[in-house]
Amino acid sequence: MSGSSANPARPADSAGLLSHRPALRPDILLSPALLHGPATVHLIKDPEGGAAFEVGVKEYFLISRLDGVRSLEEIGEEYAEAFGKRLAEPHWKQLLALLGTRGLLAGAPRPSAAVPADRASSGPFNGTLLRGTMRLVADANATTGRLHRLLRPVLRAPVLVPLTGLMAAMEVLLAAALPELADDTWWLFHQPVALIAVFTLLWLSTALHELAHGVAARHYGGTVSEIGLRWRLPMAVMYCTVDNYRYLRTRWHQFAVAGAGAFANLLFLLPFLAWWAALPAGDPTRRVLSGLLLLGSAQALVNLLPLPPLDGYTMLGHALRVSHLAPESGRYLRLRLGDREAAARYPRRARTVYLRYAVGSALLVVLLLAALTTGLYFHLVH
Repeated sequence: MSGSSANPARPADSAGLLSHRPALRPDILLSPALLHGPATVHLIKDPEGGAAFEVGVKEYFLISRLDGVRSLEEIGEEYAEAFGKRLAEPHWKQLLALLGTRGLLAGAPRPSAAVPADRASSGPFNGTLLRGTMRLVADANATTGRLHRLLRPVLRAPVLVPLTGLMAAMEVLLAAALPELADDTWWLFHQPVALIAVFTLLWLSTALHELAHGVAARHYGGTVSEIGLRWRLPMAVMYCTVDNYRYLRTRWHQFAVAGAGAFANLLFLLPFLAWWAALPAGDPTRRVLSGLLLLGSAQALVNLLPLPPLDGYTMLGHALRVSHLAPESGRYLRLRLGDREAAARYPRRARTVYLRYAVGSALLVVLLLAALTTGLYFHLVH
């Protein structure tokens, strides 16, 4: 009697394969489920080489269970129970070969990490004198790590919650004084020296904005790959590239990293608010501070709008667990207008999210333009 007669549907070599207990490398990052077009996907990233790719729900189900404890047979049983279909040996071989060649399995040889061509060839500087970027620190992750260690005592709810309350009260106070702030800001634009001072402070605020993203990322387990200067003359701003935010443990952590920049902008304004409030109306210094407070608040609050490439857009994407929200909303809207049959194949959640964002973002842009035009008109008339 042959050894396979007890289970004729499973050859001996297949049984051997299914007894294996492969494991992902412990540092491999897996994202939660994300909506991308009509599909639900997960991201898988090798933090060592930086390569990332998308997989479907079924592939993620299998990959996420490669823990070195469960055998392929046990994972296959779970898969069959969840999806009503048992995987054949070729499917397992294909999946393991894919993970092995990418160096994602424990014990597999790791592919050499490729250095991006733009960095390998140009060093810290990339671009031209008119448009380009320049890295300012050699190790951005270490730099933000040192800042995080310095600021860790204040990155706690007993400190952050009262500060958030103070910033909310500041915005209420400034809204009540909006006519004065608007008049003083208009006056400021006719004072070249004071205007340069205000814009220098606002530039510093943008630098703190970017560093705040990096510190928040380190606080919640993310990494920072670059801190640098980006310019399109005559404008130049700092940037901080946060990696792995898609793989943070909770939606709140992702949300906090994206919103940290606007938080830093408003926090920057609090001392100037106290100075402004201590001066009498009409004082030249108070008028300069009025412009700083109005422009600084606008800088922070506009950044929270859910429009690309603003931080509010990133926050909304995290909240909804959606990847490429704006382009996919536009794509769905075009299908809905031109190919209703293709649009109908989108799952219900995708149809709801994309349609609401497409319509809502368009209305928001119209309202912003109308408010800006109306404000300028009344200010010029009066």
